[in-house]
Amino acid sequence: MGWLATGYSAVRSILGDPRFSSRYELMHYPFPGGPEGPLPPAPVGDMTGMDAPEHTRFRRLLIGKFTVRRMRQLSERVEEITVEHLDAMERRGPGADLVEAFARPLPALMICELLGVPYADRERFQDHAHTIMSMDATPEERHAAFVGFLEYMAELVAAKRAAPSDDLLGDLANDSDLTDEELTGIGGFLLAAGLDTTANMIAHGTFALLSNPAQAEALRTDPDLAPQAVEELMRYLTVAPTGVRSALEDVELEGRIIKAGESVTVSLEAANRDPERFPDPDVLDLRRKATGHLGFGHGIHQCLGQQLARVEMTVALPALLRRFPTLRLDVPAEEVPLRTNMNVYGVHRLPVTWDASS
Repeated sequence: MGWLATGYSAVRSILGDPRFSSRYELMHYPFPGGPEGPLPPAPVGDMTGMDAPEHTRFRRLLIGKFTVRRMRQLSERVEEITVEHLDAMERRGPGADLVEAFARPLPALMICELLGVPYADRERFQDHAHTIMSMDATPEERHAAFVGFLEYMAELVAAKRAAPSDDLLGDLANDSDLTDEELTGIGGFLLAAGLDTTANMIAHGTFALLSNPAQAEALRTDPDLAPQAVEELMRYLTVAPTGVRSALEDVELEGRIIKAGESVTVSLEAANRDPERFPDPDVLDLRRKATGHLGFGHGIHQCLGQQLARVEMTVALPALLRRFPTLRLDVPAEEVPLRTNMNVYGVHRLPVTWDASS
């Protein structure tokens, strides 16, 4: 038997309750087209599929590397990369796929900055990342790219061991008892957790704004609105819409007994549109106080990189709208290809155009 939790209070309670496990091998996968039978345990370094104490060990090592202060220190680099890609779009002239031209490269390059990927290797790194996330790649090509990425990460870990560096991977390589396999796994986990989600928030966030011109204009003309706008977009879009937890013991929740061994699918998307928590939830309102949304999850598995994601979106979205004040969709909204069959929701492509400057 399985359960579905959709209300804000229930979802938040489950995500914060240690009586519910995140271990993959305990889950009953509820989605069509998914694996049949028991799932294997989480790969080394994949914190999403771990419980305490293993999860605690990894998170304790990483949490200090993702402080608000450290992420804000990266904001200058976010601004530089943003300007570089907007300049390139402007040089090429009107018409672009915003996913390829802007939304995907920014988080990919910021993960390079975070992990300390040398400039000479960044094209190789981005090639792997592009294939992993491409809708045009076959499953075999995506798997090969991920294997290639892990092989590169193993090389990078060896280099960090040999020569300390001032970046996240360098810190972990020299200030922790993590094995090479664990460090390589953490690198793969950070790529998977941070690249696709942020890229889709930038692209899908732009789609949402272009579909709500008054909201786009508000963000374009009021720079101070950006942090609040990011929280509302996280609530409104919820690009990581679902999760699964398994009960380790009988748990009573809202008058129902969830028995040990039963799985609960939590709909973060539905929780973020619960009218008891967010009035008029289907309305995009960038001036809404959307604090407490579950777009980054909740509890011990709340997104580690949320501060970096916030910095990237807070810089990228207003800069895009200001650079191209006539930015608009280049196809009817219903023709934008949506990622309806993937764990991270968003758009495969976002064709946009704008008026050329005179």
